[in-house]
Amino acid sequence: MKMKTMTSMLLAAGAIGTAQAATEADIDKSFGPYKGGVPTVAGVKPGMVIDKNNVEAAKAALIPSMAQFIKSGQTTLTVGETYSFGISRNYVDATRKNLNKVSLGANVGDLVGFVAGRPFPQEPDAKDPRAGEKVFWNFQHNNRIGDSYTIWPWHMEYKNMASGKVERTLKQEYHIIQWKHRVDQDPRPEVEPNPSQLLRSGYLKVHEPQDLKDTQLLISRFSDDAKLDEVYLYLGFQRRVRRLASNQVTDPFLGSDLMVEDFEGYNGRMRDMKWEYKGTRDLLVPFYAHNKQKLADEPKEPDFKFIDFGGEGACFPNVTWQLRKTYVIESVPVNPDHVISKRVHYVDAETYALSLNEIYDRKGELWKTFIVAYTDSDNHMAKNAGRGVAINDGFAIIDVQAKHCTTGKFKVHLDQEMSPTKLFSVQYMRGS
Repeated sequence: MKMKTMTSMLLAAGAIGTAQAATEADIDKSFGPYKGGVPTVAGVKPGMVIDKNNVEAAKAALIPSMAQFIKSGQTTLTVGETYSFGISRNYVDATRKNLNKVSLGANVGDLVGFVAGRPFPQEPDAKDPRAGEKVFWNFQHNNRIGDSYTIWPWHMEYKNMASGKVERTLKQEYHIIQWKHRVDQDPRPEVEPNPSQLLRSGYLKVHEPQDLKDTQLLISRFSDDAKLDEVYLYLGFQRRVRRLASNQVTDPFLGSDLMVEDFEGYNGRMRDMKWEYKGTRDLLVPFYAHNKQKLADEPKEPDFKFIDFGGEGACFPNVTWQLRKTYVIESVPVNPDHVISKRVHYVDAETYALSLNEIYDRKGELWKTFIVAYTDSDNHMAKNAGRGVAINDGFAIIDVQAKHCTTGKFKVHLDQEMSPTKLFSVQYMRGS
């Protein structure tokens, strides 16, 4: 028994150490995947509209659920030009400065020696049993729209997909702060004091409708992945703050098709999932230049127009899609009682944003498709130009079984003054 245990330990140690050291060439390739040319797929070219009549020819560039949506006539897809979004120079420099200082620990969720930047800039290796985990550490520590940002306003609509009826509309604000590993905004590298050693926090407040007014959500993630997130909910009509149990982050958020664990594509701990790298593909994803889209006239903002939605039930972002290098990662919950059996994440190789996610129910059948639309900061509001980040411009999460969707339209501000540290506390929730 002791020999078997020792062998397992040696194998685990070997798995951690199999990857070769990253090089400057790896950094250049990681942050400049299109320097040698953009991806091409037979049957797909910029400017074309993919619909039910030609979708079979373009199927190699589509995730399975999008191919099915188009095939069934629920939506069409317009192909845009592929271009580099570019990444913050400070973030790239931090990656270079800390190259090869980080490694995986013995257990999933253990990251050793991380300082800042992209932890694992080398290409994922199919022979590496922990390649999927490394890709997702890169997501967890991607540039996250800078070190802090604000979405105001965030318009969210609940829609009956079959009838097109908008059942409910919410108006919210959402703030994010990165407490540690900061590279773009002062204070750097960490906001202090930070006695709880938090990694990042998110604060949400509902302004409309009246029955949900002043509902607030506070999510705090610790730097130590072994610690459970702290999630607090304030319900205005109850006038009290309550802490959510860990299993409640998979409940429908305020009656929508979204759960807290879905935020940004995956909003949970690394150790709560088993990660598997399923390969690299050139796929059509909702990346585009915001200012070059046909934008919505409603709701009105004095200096900004939101993306629009179309297709069946107005459940699909009406934006152009780029053909981009994409890592396919499968995550399976460690907890057998989880509400899902797995997610398939499509991770952008340049920005490590999760633009597409397919969610499967406990029976292993497709339940939801989560589409997160991204623009680059140079093609958004003028004040966001030059920041070198991918901006989350809106989303649609489609329940294919219930024929229902929830959509979101975002106005994102890369302005740290709009996300002061006082927002991210239970005391603020009570006081506000």
